[in-house]
Amino acid sequence: MKQFRTLDDVDVKGKRVLLRVDLNVPMDNGHVTDATRLERVAPTINEIATKGGKVILLAHFGRPKGRDEKDSLKPVAAALADVVKRPVAFADDCIGEPAAKAIAAMKDGDILCLENTRFHKEEEKNDPAFVAELAKLGDIWVNDAFSAAHRAHASTEGLGHKLPAYAGRTMQAELEALGKALGSPTRPVIAIVGGAKVSTKIDLLENLVTKVDALVIGGGMANTFLHAQGVQIGKSLAEKDLAPTALKILEKAEAANCAIILPVDATVSYHFAANSPSFAYGLDAIPPDSMILDVGPQSTARIHAAIDDAATLVWNGPLGAFELAPFDRGTVVAAKHAAERTKAKKLISVAGGGDTVAALNQAGVAHDFTYVSTAGGAFLEWMEGKPLPGVEVLKNR
Repeated sequence: MKQFRTLDDVDVKGKRVLLRVDLNVPMDNGHVTDATRLERVAPTINEIATKGGKVILLAHFGRPKGRDEKDSLKPVAAALADVVKRPVAFADDCIGEPAAKAIAAMKDGDILCLENTRFHKEEEKNDPAFVAELAKLGDIWVNDAFSAAHRAHASTEGLGHKLPAYAGRTMQAELEALGKALGSPTRPVIAIVGGAKVSTKIDLLENLVTKVDALVIGGGMANTFLHAQGVQIGKSLAEKDLAPTALKILEKAEAANCAIILPVDATVSYHFAANSPSFAYGLDAIPPDSMILDVGPQSTARIHAAIDDAATLVWNGPLGAFELAPFDRGTVVAAKHAAERTKAKKLISVAGGGDTVAALNQAGVAHDFTYVSTAGGAFLEWMEGKPLPGVEVLKNR
């Protein structure tokens, strides 16, 4: 039996479908500047509409404290209509008479976007009375917003207890990809975790060392581990007070038989600036007034070898200061190598997190990975092994 209920398990014809989507897109002067999230939810919207369901979109936008026109979903609904190639009506509230009237006027196959759920403080409190108001508007609830699944809000979790609940196609794709990556993966599994700080990824590292066969640690985080092992890291970014935590993670990895791959050399510079002169040094020779800003060539070769040995790769975070050339090289080269292995059908590659997506786009390989998650916090919490409320409520019981 499959773990989640999906659109394959329900006939939507003639039904009022409350569809929770992620429309929290970047805007500039009332115009959407990146339609990726709209494109991701389009297949679910179009499928329900084509099958004769009434598509009623629930979403939040920004972090409003009460009703605030600058956080209205009205311009987003207009942009969504261009993406789905169908008219998208708009109701200026998500509960009460404006919503009820707009839904009553719908025909099978119509699409309606309700106003920002966060205009009501009860949304984030998962208030039962507010959940009941939303539930009145629909016959079934479909959750297609994995990126908000780590929040137990009224529209992301509460409705799943009130109405028959199903995963939309984007949610389904995400859950299937994540299952392949860490749930029941093809082994060996390697994880690449980078980024600036260990402090934000302690839970992640502690969970991964029990799940993967090898763990590559890069970015500023690696400096903290190197410092903990007594390496002189000059003026490099590091959280030196977390040295005991780093050593504890290394011990846990050894006990779990997880190989930790840390840099063996580094690309350093004397200035944190784009195109500042860079030099490769072994770890025993880092100049005291320099900064480690990327992995070195020997480390890159080791990472490539680890990717070659793996059947599954999970990636979160860059290996160096990728926003500054030439310190993006380690990340870009490793990403291209993983993409080649994926295209050759030798690797299942799953990546996620804001910086990671930006780095893969920079390398021009985001489309070559098996799956790239656009969810930030939810992807991280899933990697940390935490149950996600918006996913738990979809499970077959």
